[in-house]
Amino acid sequence: MPVIVKTLKSEYPTLEEITRLRHEYKIRKNLINLEDIVNCYRLETHQNGAALTLEDFGGLALSKFLNATKLNLIQFLKIAVQLAQSLGKIHQNQIIHKDIKLHNIIIHPETYQVKITDFSISSRLVRENASPSYPNLLEGTLAYISPEQTGRMGDRLSQRFLLVRCHFL
Repeated sequence: MPVIVKTLKSEYPTLEEITRLRHEYKIRKNLINLEDIVNCYRLETHQNGAALTLEDFGGLALSKFLNATKLNLIQFLKIAVQLAQSLGKIHQNQIIHKDIKLHNIIIHPETYQVKITDFSISSRLVRENASPSYPNLLEGTLAYISPEQTGRMGDRLSQRFLLVRCHFL
């Protein structure tokens, strides 16, 4: 079966990079029964680091898909509803993705099936506290994160703050 192997770019990855990949594997293992995420089959040692073996269901990043495809309103709404339902299921499992953006949403170009990927900075909702930080120290992509993730609002991350900022242009 076709797979995608996610490896670290550096020949000698840092402990932080390896830890982040291992963290992604642990988060994905807890979501193994969700059809709404790109499945992760294995975490393996690869050269001086680690590698994830991921499902390849024939999809491509939503950013590439939108550059190549002109959607009508019905198609757009079907994708948006599917994405909202997928995020809802992830949140029901007490996971906050923290980096929802067009590159981390995978869509099959023929069936329009949507799956979410890249859980490397995700966290469990149970004990997540936002702490004040500066934009250059934030995890995720600044244009896509919720205000609560910046730590500047003084509020804890919770389900009422789970926001999606997808730019469908």
